[in-house]
Formats: sequence, C-alpha cells, structure tokens
Amino acid sequence: MERWEIAALHETVIRNGTVVDGTGDEKRVADVAIDGGLISAIGPTLGSGQREIDADGLLVLPGWVDIHTHYDGQATWDPYLTPSSWHGVTTTVFGNCGVGFAPVRPGSEPFLISLMEGVEDIPGTVLAEGIDFRWESFPEYLDVLASAPKVMDIGAQVPHGPLRFYVMGDRGADHAAIPTDAEIAEMGRLLEEALDAGALGLTTSRTIKHRTATGDFTPSFDAREAELLGLADAMNRPSKGVLECNSDLAENDFEILRAVAERANRPLSLLLLQMDHAPERWRQTLANIHAANEAGLTVNGQVGCRPIGVMMGIDTSIHPFTDHPAWQEIADLPIDQRIARLQQDAALRRRLIEERPDDEKTRWMDQALDKSYELMDPPDYEPDPALSIGTRANAVGMSKWAFALDRMLAHDGTGLITLPFENYSEQSLDRVREMLVAENTICGLGDGGAHVSVICDASYPTTLISHWTRDRTRGERLPLEFLVRKQTRETARSYGLLDRGVLAPGYKADINIIDHDALGVTKPELVYDLPANGRRFIQRSTGYRHTFVSGVEVARDGAHTGELPGKLLRGARPAPVERAA
Repeated sequence: MERWEIAALHETVIRNGTVVDGTGDEKRVADVAIDGGLISAIGPTLGSGQREIDADGLLVLPGWVDIHTHYDGQATWDPYLTPSSWHGVTTTVFGNCGVGFAPVRPGSEPFLISLMEGVEDIPGTVLAEGIDFRWESFPEYLDVLASAPKVMDIGAQVPHGPLRFYVMGDRGADHAAIPTDAEIAEMGRLLEEALDAGALGLTTSRTIKHRTATGDFTPSFDAREAELLGLADAMNRPSKGVLECNSDLAENDFEILRAVAERANRPLSLLLLQMDHAPERWRQTLANIHAANEAGLTVNGQVGCRPIGVMMGIDTSIHPFTDHPAWQEIADLPIDQRIARLQQDAALRRRLIEERPDDEKTRWMDQALDKSYELMDPPDYEPDPALSIGTRANAVGMSKWAFALDRMLAHDGTGLITLPFENYSEQSLDRVREMLVAENTICGLGDGGAHVSVICDASYPTTLISHWTRDRTRGERLPLEFLVRKQTRETARSYGLLDRGVLAPGYKADINIIDHDALGVTKPELVYDLPANGRRFIQRSTGYRHTFVSGVEVARDGAHTGELPGKLLRGARPAPVERAA
C-alpha cells in the first residue's frame, strides 16, 4: 500500500518494515526516510513523506553490492544490466580476472574479443556487434561508461591482459613473453593514469582454466614478479585501487601475489572456491589469507554461496552429446526442428545412447552424469546425491545416457541438467558454509554477464538469502543479519565504497524491500536477446517488492520502472558523516 501527500517532510518514507541495516546488528521494525538520494532518518515514528510505502511484514535491506561481474561489454549497450538488476543489485564492479576492453589500439579489438570469449564464454559475434569501441585509453573507456545512464551504479577495473597487449603488441598476447623495463614502466604509467581517472583497481589471472578462444593461456597467466611489482609500484604511487586475481593458487602463486600487495600497499582480493581436482586446497589458501591479514595486509577471499556448474540442455553449447557424430547431423537445425527429430526419430536416439564415441571426453561425461542433476523449478542448489542422473537412471532400469536425454527432452525440449564442478565435491554445501562464515571472506563469484550459455550465477544474492536463511535442509543455516552484512557493507568496503551498504542516516539510499517468504529464483531460461541474436541464460527472481538506487525506485514487483539513476563510480567513496536516526 502507498500513500502520496502534497505537504510532506520527507521525499519518501518506508513505513513499519523490518530493517536489517547491513551492520550485522539485530533486525528491528522501523521507518526509513529518504531525501536527496540519501537516507535521512531511521526511527519508529518519522514524519510524513510525499510518497509512503507500507513495508509491514517485509524486510528493508541495503541494496546488494556485487563486486565480481563481467559486464565490461554489456554495460555499453544494456542500461539494465540484467540479470543482476532483477536480483536487487544496486552496485556492480566489473573488469575482473584480467580481461576487458581497454586500453585498446585501433585494429586490435579482435584479440580482446577473443580473450573475453575464451575466458568468460561470451560469444565473439555478440561482442563484435554490441561494442562500438569509441575509446582507446582506459580513461576514455570510463568516459563512455559515464556518458549513458544505468539502472545501478557501476565501477570498472583495469584488466592486465589488455594493458599488456596494448603496450607490448602481439608479444603481449604470449604469456611467456617477458616485457622490457621500458614496457613495464609504460604499463605502470597507463595503470596510474587509469586509477587517477577513477578505475577501482587492477585485475589479473593466473589460472589454467582461463584461455583465449583459440585455446592459448591468457597474457597474464604467469607474469613474472618484475612485471607484477612494476604494476604494484603504479598502484602505490597514487595509493589507489584493489588488486584482484583469479588463480589456482598452486605452488608459490600466493607468495607472489602477497609480495605484490605488500609492494602496492593496497588490498588484495582472491577467488576462493573448492576445486574437484584439489578439494582441500582452499583451506591452505584461506590460511594464507588469514596469515597475511595478521601480518598487517588487507587480503580477502571472494566466496560463492552455491555450487558452480554448467547447465546442459538441447540448446546449450555443452551437453552430454555435444561431440557425438549423430548429434552433429542435427546440431545446425533450428531448435524446434532439432527437438522434433529427437522426439520422433527412435533410431537417432538409439545411436546417441548406444553408439557413443570411445574418447576421453565421453568417458569423462560418463562419470560426470553420476554427479549431475535435473534442474527443477524452482532450482535446488543443494540436491541430494540420491537424485543424481546416474542414481535415478539406475532406479528405473535405464542407462544414464538414456535418462539424461529423456530429461533434456522434458518440458517440450527445455529440460536442463546441471553438472556442479566446483564448490560441491562432497555433494553438499558444508564446505561453502565454512567459507561463508570464515573471517576475511566476502561474497562474490556471481560472474554476471559471463558464461552466458552455460552458467547463470548472477542470481546468487537471492540464493544467498533464500537458501541459507530459510530453505536449507541438509545442514545448518546462517543468520539473516550476518548474510546481509556479507553482501552489502563488507562487499562495499572491500572496494573502498564506504558511502553505501548500510542503512543509516547519511548513507546512499540504495534499498531493497523484500518479501522474505516469497524470495526465490526461477528456473534459468535460454533466450536470444543479445546483440547478433546471441543466446544467454537468464534467471529471474521472486519476492523483490521495491528496489531503490540513490532514492529512486528502479524496480517494483520484479519489473523495471524505467528509471535510470545509476552512475559510474570513479574511485573509492568516503564514508558519510552519520547523523542521528
């Protein structure tokens, strides 16, 4: 219920909501007043407002701050930055993992597109059509981002790969090439210029998972210490920015990154997750993070809240039959014809199931089906091992391959199977819970805008609250106040954004009003709404009643209002002078 009045003390008053303020303090029922884009008062009985929202029975929370996305290209053509804006995100940071689109020399755009396509699984055709590359330097890229309004605030980081390629030319694409002292100095100069223009940090990648579209390691894969320390000096001079890295953290990687953070005297943020091939390595990484903080550094681990896995269906880029010769016969058919053939041609189905190639990929998939699951509506992100494709197939006397094909053909050919490959090695989220509650960890890993045809984890803030505070049945849950702080104040502070993430007078009025009982995610859906008719998974939410950015309502009951108050963030934001509630 809403009430509008002509004579008012406040612009907007949110009445009688259950306020979870982002500090970790216990929730309380209070009114929240908004004036001039800021929270002006919080208390039991505030004055009237030009607009009033009855939030009785609803949660009133800070807007989510998502510091790990890949909207580097999408932000130039999509003001709504979906799916993130459907899930209460009011601030997002991209440019992660050492990939992005600036700086860029005219003519070298295809390499940056290939790099992003390979690392983050965004089709090159989408990027080539969607991005107009109206910039060369990173400050010019920031100016382009700032020139168009957005539904949320955005921040960009300098990616190591493009920076190296810009300075070193084609040599920079080769991770084994060693830059000269002059080239290191030039990279440092450009980095410092970008930080002064408002970049939020520098990002790099040292993981074998990241390859270009042609299969090569990323330019920064094993950058030598001299190169990294030169970049650290460039961060130290203006004393700006965060160093973010995606690394397998094998051998001496952590020691190298710690030395870089010490030299830069800047915060270091690392991805922290459980890898199936080394399921306990995260513990050592976390111990190293703790030790670094005890020694006076600022280091955090970005953790997820659900398994990381690929979704497989008839129209996805990866599924159990992708490399089967019989599949190749129909792979290029329009999706409706492909589904019809599979439904009607028993001989084709038999060939797919029984005449499988005898190769490494097929043998790997045969094992993977034993820990794959049908994705239900709504999705279960902590499925019981008894519900795996292999176990269910055995229970009904079918081969796992036949059962997988049957589930993909369900719901008129839109059925999905999910294969968790990280954060689910023991087929539960107990290890993820350990990461979430650990000191020196923050929420991340949503990868909004990336892996568009196999993963859709930008919805994770909604899962964070719905699963861990309400729905979890296979282990302990977590307190609402703790998780809200983890996804608001703590993520904001990790990037020096001290003016948001908390509901208190003087702070930015980025607010979610949520029906906790109704909060959830829908089943992911494949759509063709990217440039060049590119496909992607989208996933919507339920339970978000209102979302505000700078005091402006940008979403209501799951739909955008059309308002675009978002701005480009240029550097860290100081904390406001808090006024009494």
